[in-house]
Amino acid sequence: MTEPLPQPPKPAARPDKVSLWRYLQLFRQDILSAQPGKLYRAWMAEFRAPRIHSFMINQPELIARVLKDAPDDFPKSDRIAEGLKPLLGNSVFLTNGETWKRQRRIIDPAFEGGRLKETFPAMRAAAEACVARMGKQIGTGRVLEVEEVTSHAAADVIFRTLFSLPIEHAVAAEVFSRFRDYQRSQPLLNLAAFLPLPRWMPRFFRSGTRANAAKIRGLIRELTETRMAQINAGTAPDDLATKIMTTSDPETGEQFTTEEMVDQVAIFFLAGHETSASALAWALYLMALYPDWQERLAKEACALEDESFSAMSKLKLSRDVFREALRLYPPVPMMVREAGCPVNFRDRAVPKGAQIVLSPWHLHRHERLWDNPDGFDPTRWHSENGKTCQRQAYIPFSAGPRVCTGAGFAMVEGPLILSMILRHFQLERVSGSDPVPVAHLTVRSEAGIHLRIIPRSRDQSVS
Repeated sequence: MTEPLPQPPKPAARPDKVSLWRYLQLFRQDILSAQPGKLYRAWMAEFRAPRIHSFMINQPELIARVLKDAPDDFPKSDRIAEGLKPLLGNSVFLTNGETWKRQRRIIDPAFEGGRLKETFPAMRAAAEACVARMGKQIGTGRVLEVEEVTSHAAADVIFRTLFSLPIEHAVAAEVFSRFRDYQRSQPLLNLAAFLPLPRWMPRFFRSGTRANAAKIRGLIRELTETRMAQINAGTAPDDLATKIMTTSDPETGEQFTTEEMVDQVAIFFLAGHETSASALAWALYLMALYPDWQERLAKEACALEDESFSAMSKLKLSRDVFREALRLYPPVPMMVREAGCPVNFRDRAVPKGAQIVLSPWHLHRHERLWDNPDGFDPTRWHSENGKTCQRQAYIPFSAGPRVCTGAGFAMVEGPLILSMILRHFQLERVSGSDPVPVAHLTVRSEAGIHLRIIPRSRDQSVS
């Protein structure tokens, strides 16, 4: 009798009814397990308490209305900035309205069309450096914490593509180190998103958060000022930083100031490093959980003998697996918008100022939308249900005008590094160490993701 396939780990939901105080306690510990199980079936949920009024929406039509059809009516909640402003300032992640539109007009050209092909050599170099580091770290069968591996790799990609610097560069290495300290100090969706505090009330941060943010911004400022000097001298490399810093707003002719560029680089690093590292770590774990899929990807990875960008078109299975990892473990588990005017959702009045919570975590596992919602199935993307859900219920990078600028970038980086690692190493689960997902800055494992890493022989990687 064939044993059933294991299910990817999922945090236990809380009971349907708990006190407000208990809910806030659970929320501070972990966003995911603080939510009731019924949200995996509900089209909408309303949450009311003193000074709190929020709506979580899972119905595809409502999500399309908020993100695509009328995004100006549902701006990003400024409460999200409560925890992140010390680091991100007025970055494109936090702004709204004309400020945000101006920022996107300057940033977007750097990520258009052929720029992916131009940045590919830097991505590939980072992937090869990741494999080389892993080779030095392991003996046969050594256990590694792969979130550390993927964080290092994703940070390397960002610095190589943005500033043409490997992660070993002194400033890059220090930024990476301080970001690791910062990542668990502030949840992306914090209590302030639900609990509107008076403006006069002081905001409290965990120990070291403000100091770390200030130091990170100082280091980014140093890189930005150095690059501006290179641009003025005509010696700047043609990378993403140079492209963004020399792009003028087509409507005003203005370019980013140094301080504005610091804001944007901070979110590039946060979004491009944290989210990619999270998704890639879960993809590696899923490959250890499903060794048949791992071997299929390892065989496909022979395509990487071709070092050009065209090799990416041959990594179809890797792309499907990475897409499935993003479905099961969306790096940003929840997003918050604010009702800019009174509206009606499902015959309920949504007052101006109410918080609108969109949860990729629940949407991607919604029992009334997806076939086998909690199961791992990379073939789903070629089924009718999968194709429909990908259009209507799959938002790992958000959707509409505020879709992540780097979405295409991430969908090259993830499958590339995943394939490169599987080409060289075999991954095995460690008994008793299966990860438990929790949401901090992104969806990570409560105690890391530990896998046994075994070098592949050359015969294994090409068989």
